[in-house]
Amino acid sequence: MTLIKSISGIRGTIGGPAGDTLNPLDIVKFTSAYATFIRKSTKNPTNKIVVGRDARISGEMVKNVVCGTLMGMGYDVINIGLASTPTTELAVTMAGADGGIIITASHNPRHWNALKLLNARGEFLTKDDGNEVLAIAEAEAFEYADVDHMGKYTEENFDDRHVEAVLNLKLTDLEAIKKAGFRVVVDSINSVGGIILPKLLDKLGVEYKFLNGEPNGDFAHNPEPLEKNLTGIMDELAKGGYDLGIVVDPDVDRLAFICEDGKMFGEEYTLVSVADYVLEHTPGSTVSNLSSTRALRDVTEKHGGVYSAAAVGEVNVTTKMREVGAVIGGEGNGGVIYPESHYGRDALVGIALFLSSLAHKGVKVSELRKTFPEYFIAKNRIDLTPSTDVDAILAKVKEMFSAQPDAQVNDIDGVKIDFPDMWVHLRKSNTEPIIRVYSEAHSMEEADAIGKKIMGVVYSFQ
Repeated sequence: MTLIKSISGIRGTIGGPAGDTLNPLDIVKFTSAYATFIRKSTKNPTNKIVVGRDARISGEMVKNVVCGTLMGMGYDVINIGLASTPTTELAVTMAGADGGIIITASHNPRHWNALKLLNARGEFLTKDDGNEVLAIAEAEAFEYADVDHMGKYTEENFDDRHVEAVLNLKLTDLEAIKKAGFRVVVDSINSVGGIILPKLLDKLGVEYKFLNGEPNGDFAHNPEPLEKNLTGIMDELAKGGYDLGIVVDPDVDRLAFICEDGKMFGEEYTLVSVADYVLEHTPGSTVSNLSSTRALRDVTEKHGGVYSAAAVGEVNVTTKMREVGAVIGGEGNGGVIYPESHYGRDALVGIALFLSSLAHKGVKVSELRKTFPEYFIAKNRIDLTPSTDVDAILAKVKEMFSAQPDAQVNDIDGVKIDFPDMWVHLRKSNTEPIIRVYSEAHSMEEADAIGKKIMGVVYSFQ
């Protein structure tokens, strides 16, 4: 495996089964390229860059290299320490910085780490900006500051300001949440959720128990918040005595809920449930990516709004949200983006709005889940040879189904085929010769069947 370079930054392994693909030399090169890009593109610079990290074991080393490199490029560094991704995003604007670097590999296993790059709005770089950073890195077209112009280093914590910003949202009903007296179990997977979520829950008046709460980076289980990885907290909920289970990933931008009976609420339904609450009080449009559940469209139209789809990737979703003026949006992997707060996935915002909704409705979490349209998503993959022309195959699929009257085809990100009561989305991988196949229907059997039917079409084109 090699270092993964993308418009959002770099990602790789430090030890582990794949060996070292992210090393200090890579970190220096890409941090230098990012600093060069920020200097070139910032009109009224403050000469400050924020750095925050999750609790991964390698985080301390990576942070030291990043901060030292930025200082060598002449930037003043504001190190906010162990901090969630949304906290770091907010800190950029709160500190008036020119940008920010988040050191996190999100839901990847413990031996992974990454640099995620932010602009002055605390948002991920656009595709064009990210490509420019990659080009600068490739050419090593950067210059370091002389001894009289090196940057300064300071440390600051933004957790309390982040929590306060969430409490001050118009739709965070603090009084209703406190009155409800919720008891919850939280799995913060040994990372920064174990630091900031107690601060939020204390302010909300919620009684809680933490599992895997110590932020030591030694993840107790696979950190992706999927059902197969969450048996511990599901078993704890099944014992009774709690109203809700809350699960976040290591950098706290993805959010999953578990019902009071220990069954999954469904990660796809995190955004659906929060959007339903927001739209009830703030009519408007919504956005999610093409691989997210159709339930968001259904809920949006129920409230008289218009749903739009974006290409996969947070920056694509936020760009579309701005374009259509969406009041709520996000991704089906549990990513809630609420523009009143900021244009970034934020589990703290999702928790506050979900608990507000639950308090207003006065129902159990399992009962709330039954009020939403029922869909199931199947995930498959088509393995190809390295010489396969994937774009040509997808073009043939688009042509074939564009001619069918009962199918609507969207090609902004691979090919998505919308049928009246189901859909299939084909996306090629940027890192390996495969096509990812996502399909959704009203039952898992139907979803898997339609996905495999389209896979058969693809195989016939090879």
